[in-house]
Amino acid sequence: MSIDTTRRQQLKLALATAGLVVATSVAPMAAHAADVTLLETGSTLLYPLFNLWVPDYTKAHPGVRITTQGTGSGTGIAQAISGVAQIGASDAYMSDGQIKQNPSILNIPLAISAQTVNFNVPGLNKDHLKLDGPVLAGIYSGAIKNWDDAAIKALNPGVKLPNHTIVPIHRTDGSGDTFIFSQYLSFSDSKWNGSVGYGTTISWPAVQGGVGANGNPGMVQACQQTPYSIAYIGVSFHEQVAKAGLGTAMLKNRAGKFLLPTPKTVSAAAAGLIAKTPADERLSLVFAPGAESYPIINYEYAIVNAKQANPAQAKAIKEFLGWAVESDGGNASKYLEAVRFIALPKHIQELSKAQIAKIQ
Repeated sequence: MSIDTTRRQQLKLALATAGLVVATSVAPMAAHAADVTLLETGSTLLYPLFNLWVPDYTKAHPGVRITTQGTGSGTGIAQAISGVAQIGASDAYMSDGQIKQNPSILNIPLAISAQTVNFNVPGLNKDHLKLDGPVLAGIYSGAIKNWDDAAIKALNPGVKLPNHTIVPIHRTDGSGDTFIFSQYLSFSDSKWNGSVGYGTTISWPAVQGGVGANGNPGMVQACQQTPYSIAYIGVSFHEQVAKAGLGTAMLKNRAGKFLLPTPKTVSAAAAGLIAKTPADERLSLVFAPGAESYPIINYEYAIVNAKQANPAQAKAIKEFLGWAVESDGGNASKYLEAVRFIALPKHIQELSKAQIAKIQ
């Protein structure tokens, strides 16, 4: 064999080896480049549901990583707008003013939830005290100070109410729970509506002894640790409420009936407003008409920018949210029943899918 032939063979071997090295080094890089990381942050009411969804979804979609944070709806909206988070979770829809300033932001319902009013009154926590919007407005404004106030007695004849000061607990963070609770007060009590109103953050009237808490976990803890207190808590925290031994109030609806949140009463409230839901899906479901309608329910929203940073990110968000609203995906009963939510009606599913399709 000549020297030239030997050199040619050595060169071929070197090139083949180099090609193998390049091939083996490029393959992992390509796999890594396909990974997409999404941040979901916001509603502490939605947080338990996302924590059920994400492990199952990412197991089936290993190229997608989703981080979840319970920071409050106000933060979820703000970080979706700023681009810090790809999915802002919120119990509240954005206002007309916010939409005007941020026209590319979508408000996409993922499910329907409810809120409970809970209390810690020694000796009565196993009962369902009856309360209404005007009484709750009186408590949170300081006009109704004691548990045995005449207005509370009138709603609960025969119940031995204690002569003890009520401690109202409210959220200190920007909160969709505050949004829907204050809507219930505003829609049912003209005085509250004219003085305080509603929002994710409001100027709470100064009530002596009142307590502020952060997130739904903070509301449960504060109510448990404070005898004679009252709080509003997202229904996804029903297990924590039960473990804390708190009472749950029956709330008066628009028809004058006192109800607890059940699949039947939440569905009844939603049913009357499905046809009124606009294409952008920003609609209050609070204080809905109907004898069997529980008065504090809401759409749970994903706040998402229709204009994403890159196509891969947009595709990952669209696929995840598309799965979330499907009856055989995130809207399956195995997920929703665990947090006491109900599935989106078919018409609202289609509206949500139409909005998800806008993400690019």
